[in-house]
Amino acid sequence: MTQWYQLYSDGDFPCIILTGNYTLPTLTHHLKTLESDLTAVYARHKNLRWDLTGIQQLDSVGSALLWQVWQQQRPQNLQLRPEHERIFARLEQLPPLKPIIRHRDFLWPIVALGKLALLLWHHTVGLITLIGQLLIDVVYLIRHPAYIPWREISANLFRTGAQALGITALVGFLIGIVLSYLSSRQLQMFGADIFIINILGFSIIRELGPMLAAILVAGRSGSSMTAQLGVMRVTQELDALTVMGISHSQRLILPKVLGLGIAMPLLVMWTSAIALFGGMVAAELQLGLSVQYFLFELPDAVPIANLWLGLGKGVVCGMTIALVACHFGLRIKPNTESLGEGTTSSVVTSITMVIIIDAIFAIMFSDVGLY
Repeated sequence: MTQWYQLYSDGDFPCIILTGNYTLPTLTHHLKTLESDLTAVYARHKNLRWDLTGIQQLDSVGSALLWQVWQQQRPQNLQLRPEHERIFARLEQLPPLKPIIRHRDFLWPIVALGKLALLLWHHTVGLITLIGQLLIDVVYLIRHPAYIPWREISANLFRTGAQALGITALVGFLIGIVLSYLSSRQLQMFGADIFIINILGFSIIRELGPMLAAILVAGRSGSSMTAQLGVMRVTQELDALTVMGISHSQRLILPKVLGLGIAMPLLVMWTSAIALFGGMVAAELQLGLSVQYFLFELPDAVPIANLWLGLGKGVVCGMTIALVACHFGLRIKPNTESLGEGTTSSVVTSITMVIIIDAIFAIMFSDVGLY
């Protein structure tokens, strides 16, 4: 480090002369090493004389380095250039830094659990507030039918329903084939081939159809809704609507909730039908059951109540996904980082709510449509 300082002894008084440029570009790769060397020299010689007149350039990084070496106190024997005097005079006026004392917090699990509970409470209150505002909007629109946003509802119905037919059909068809193939292999072992109709009918119409459609819609349409509202928050379009006196809950949120509430049961029916078709194809190839026989026996094997139960589950899941997506979209802050976090939280929360709703339906209607 001779390029940065020179240490020599002038009689009984050791002296150190600093040379070179103490700036960020020149100290970038030598900062830690130079600090440790100067600190060691300062610790060995308390009566050390510091000569800084050889420093050509000095910026805030270099001055902070020396101030840290001097333990935030000007040495007694110090020579400076006049232009550098103001920098250290400014550092002397700053309050001393308090040492950071880290204590082991044994209560951190309770604190973390409390923060999660508080966050859950805030989200619950926000969702209840949003639902209440939507109910007020529904009452207002019933009294004033001319203000019903038919175009927005139709547009959301197209985006969340019609444009999702392809992906739901593909996933449903593959799930139907896999389920039918695996079930038929087990049923063949016991000579119960005919019960493939009961297994496919109950599992797809009652559970898999609504769940598949809801999870796909939550990942596809729910994230889109959150991102749309988040971008409008970032670009201050929501503030512009408020300034113009346009209710964003009537024009943005309510059409999304109604559109997805209408589209979801239709998607559930579509997904269940395609999944049953895939199961029928696999059953014919694996067990030799014809499609005509499958369709003829399906109404007797699966009561119609299971279809209504699946459609009702789709309505509830669709409106819940839209509410959660809009809730997180409105909570996004005007920055791009919050947009990504809000979209991710929206999708995860929507899928979690779908699973919870499915469990609630399974418990409440455990005796419905089984006979």
